[in-house]
Amino acid sequence: MVYPAYTTISERAKATKDMSNLRQIGLAIQTYLNDKDEILPAINAAPGIGTDLIPVIYPKYIGKTRKVFQSPFDKRSAAETDSAPVSYGINQNMYTASPGIAGNMGKVVSPASTIFMAPNYSGNPAVSASWTGIATSVPNLAAGGGAGMTVGPQRNGTQINALFCDLHVETMTFGPATTAGTFKDTTSNPLGLKHWDPTQ
Repeated sequence: MVYPAYTTISERAKATKDMSNLRQIGLAIQTYLNDKDEILPAINAAPGIGTDLIPVIYPKYIGKTRKVFQSPFDKRSAAETDSAPVSYGINQNMYTASPGIAGNMGKVVSPASTIFMAPNYSGNPAVSASWTGIATSVPNLAAGGGAGMTVGPQRNGTQINALFCDLHVETMTFGPATTAGTFKDTTSNPLGLKHWDPTQ
């Protein structure tokens, strides 16, 4: 009888920590953007290609620990090396020229409605192998999480936390894609479009 309550309390603590991580990353990114005229980093390592944000904001903007980049739902072993787990991905439309903004955050039309970052995995988030991001290679987040994200990490797969471009964090209903306003919805007008297309 006690076990279900413990699971609920434990999951609630993880969800709270996940939201805290996203808030801290959001504040670090905003500080970076203030220094760089609202332009997201486009260089991560020689030869100067790629769009990994993590190596750029760590350690100057985030402090001396990489733990903030690992969601409590990501069960991989923590590390402070270049192979440290990174559980969050940036909405890929922040970097694309169309329908995106080519890295210029000043061009986001609806910051309070547009998802900037969220947990990023492929498969079951309860399985460590589903999380693939590391400090030197962080995949961007496909609109709606892409085909690989079939369940959310919270509340029996029904919820996920997301950081929006105005820096607020909210817990969203994960799916289905056919329900307007869910994380998986990429097409409803206006909610799905605004969530994933920064030009809407």
